[in-house]
Amino acid sequence: QFRNLTKTKGGFPNDNSLLKLLFMGIQNASKKWTMPVRNWSLTISQLSIYFEGRLDKTLNL
Repeated sequence: QFRNLTKTKGGFPNDNSLLKLLFMGIQNASKKWTMPVRNWSLTISQLSIYFEGRLDKTLNL
């Protein structure tokens, strides 16, 4: 889906404008998301190790 967002644009004036476009694309895709994420518990445990202490407050670990 990111390819569809960026292929019609000729160029971006700066990196921030590209990031904003991709962020909006993620927001639109998340509204249509219906499938559960595979191995989500494994992903969360690995992220909590990598970002030690930062996810604990958010995810109530």
